[in-house]
Amino acid sequence: MSNKHKVLIIEDNDDIRESTSEILELANYTVLQAPNGKLGIEIAVRELPDVILCDIMMPELDGYGVLQLLAANSQTAVIPFIFLTAKSERQDMRKGMELGADDYLTKPFDELELFSAIESRLRKKDSQKQVYGQSLEQLNSLLNHNRGNEELRKLIEDRKVRNIRKKQVIYYEGDTVNGAYLVLSGKVKTIKVAADGRELLTGMYGPNEYFGIAALLANDDYRETAEAVEDTALCLLPRELLESLLHKYPNVAAEFIRLMANNVLAKEEQLLELAYNSVRKRMAGILLRLTQKEPVSGILSVSISRDNLSAMAGIASETVSRILSDFKDEGLIVRKGSYIEVLNVQRLQNMKN
Repeated sequence: MSNKHKVLIIEDNDDIRESTSEILELANYTVLQAPNGKLGIEIAVRELPDVILCDIMMPELDGYGVLQLLAANSQTAVIPFIFLTAKSERQDMRKGMELGADDYLTKPFDELELFSAIESRLRKKDSQKQVYGQSLEQLNSLLNHNRGNEELRKLIEDRKVRNIRKKQVIYYEGDTVNGAYLVLSGKVKTIKVAADGRELLTGMYGPNEYFGIAALLANDDYRETAEAVEDTALCLLPRELLESLLHKYPNVAAEFIRLMANNVLAKEEQLLELAYNSVRKRMAGILLRLTQKEPVSGILSVSISRDNLSAMAGIASETVSRILSDFKDEGLIVRKGSYIEVLNVQRLQNMKN
């Protein structure tokens, strides 16, 4: 990797800022320095560095504020952002990750940790276009208009890949909608929480699928909570930019409406199953829906936890285990931990009907 990259260090401690700068300059990086968050933002907007190192605890404008302001600017939002912090408390790291930070360096750090963090982020940034390219192949069906295709491609390529850890919440029910999400890799579930604390799983989304569309098109707050089922990479399509594109190209808007309509129909079917079907019928329908959505090499299989199946079916997790054991004994499925493979589609279909 070439070391002719530009790194911005935002740090109010002169000794740390200058010593870090000296280390990077010796490694042939171009280094920019800012002693506070306000100046750091000005430099970032003007110089557009390749990587930003930023202290969390600073007077006037802390690192969280810097990250939020840079994320609001389409040009600086895509710059890899690494926090420098003397704190190692888990809640501080979690807050930073939820705001969109890419990595952390806990002070004091050595040269190897510094170079590893920076080079790792630069490599990921360089590989993002390949990731986008794979996902965009699935988006061609959205558009017939070449100009619209170009603008959608640019909209996605200009966005930063957000890496979400397993069980991390992406947004909560009641949050203000900030756009629609495209899953690049991994898996996301959406849930509704009842007054007694029970969860109902309302949707499961994998690679090349969108979620959050209904709230966006309805101009409403998110009506459900979205959480990563496994480590996941997302692309956020900002509300303002996406709305502009949808207004400009009606065929794109029509496709998003179709996606939303399919989600509504799927939820209606789920509600009917919950209201009228036996627990065996519910589980048969859910397994068919999930496995047929994610066929791998012709094999109908899915990886999903017992708790998520419980939330999706609206039944106790112990009941889920009993039904899956029955299905396994009857030769309908193979189950190994969270992995489930359907062996007899026709019998499950007959049971569902």
